Amino acid sequence: MCPSKGDNSKVTKRLLDCVRAEDTVARQGGDEFIIVLNSIGKSIDAAKVAQKILDTLELPFCINGNEFFIGSSIGIAVFPNDGSDAETLLKNSDVAMYHAKENGRSNFQFYTEGLNKSFHERQALSLDLRYALARDEFVLYYQPLFSGVDNQLYGVEALIRWQHPERDMVAPDKFISLAEETGLIIPIGEWVIETACKQINAWQAQGYCVPRVAINLSARQFQDNKLVSNISRILKKTGVESKYIALEITESMLVDNIERVIETLSHLNEMGIHISIDDFGTGYSSLSYLKQFPINTLKIDRSFVRDIVVDKSDYAIVSAIIAMAHSLEMEVVAEGIETEEQLNILLRQKCNYFQGYYFSKPVIASGVERFLRKKAQCVNKLKVIHSKIRS
Repeated sequence: MCPSKGDNSKVTKRLLDCVRAEDTVARQGGDEFIIVLNSIGKSIDAAKVAQKILDTLELPFCINGNEFFIGSSIGIAVFPNDGSDAETLLKNSDVAMYHAKENGRSNFQFYTEGLNKSFHERQALSLDLRYALARDEFVLYYQPLFSGVDNQLYGVEALIRWQHPERDMVAPDKFISLAEETGLIIPIGEWVIETACKQINAWQAQGYCVPRVAINLSARQFQDNKLVSNISRILKKTGVESKYIALEITESMLVDNIERVIETLSHLNEMGIHISIDDFGTGYSSLSYLKQFPINTLKIDRSFVRDIVVDKSDYAIVSAIIAMAHSLEMEVVAEGIETEEQLNILLRQKCNYFQGYYFSKPVIASGVERFLRKKAQCVNKLKVIHSKIRS
């Protein structure tokens, strides 16, 4: 969350409370602040101040009776090793800050020469990203989801990959954050939705019973005022029924501007689009809010599934999520399944659907078709059995 003008005074006060009287706190512009620590003894002292700032900014801000949470990232450059003048120190601290953002935010990073090289590589990648859509360099992979009842294909999750002309295949974690920062995530996100819709049409043209296709929305996409109208336009353009589309959002998207979140989700729900909460259990959403949203599915984060066989805490968390979801009449997907032991535990806990390398890695569209053929064969077999019973 980028603080508004009214929020900045509250942020500034907290920053001032973290430093000494002889230190300087200045707002550089937008949501960026500069702090100058005078006469610190060691680099570890700067780290202590940085952690203190992170801790105080994680506390909620109360604005007009509502609680808001903000994320923060801190880059540190130390005189004279990281620069002998203010301009160089600012530039290098900025490089370190972007590295902190790449590491999941709410952390701090010291500047190093290695980071500088990484920063320039990132800048080059950002420039290439601006032309990737026009050059048709993106491709969709699909990871299947399976039903626990009959072990048949239930749905697929669309996953974008970048076929870079020089870097081979670039995974999303390398470029999605860049797309977010530059605003390119909006046209890229529209490309994903439209491409998935065209693939649904292609599968239907081949006579397959097409499952629901899940598409991930980034925070910036979800906050876009034109999201609902753009999706509606794409569905109309491709002729795909909304029931074939699921949109996946994360918990953290639910906590900012609750009224707007409810409005957006309600519009999508009225369109007949399935809504899933991805990586459930790792965000900051309040369970009291969850029942207000038109949510169809919760996806249990893989971090809980990974150690469910050996970790009693993860076992208990997964059990609680499944029980809560069912009580709220939601379906549950467990992602990141890699072993039969994990699967058996989740089956006993009555998890509905499953996703992970145990079943299939993400595959190109043609790779999904073997699962579609298998599903069609099972359906045809059931039709024959039912026909015999009726006769």
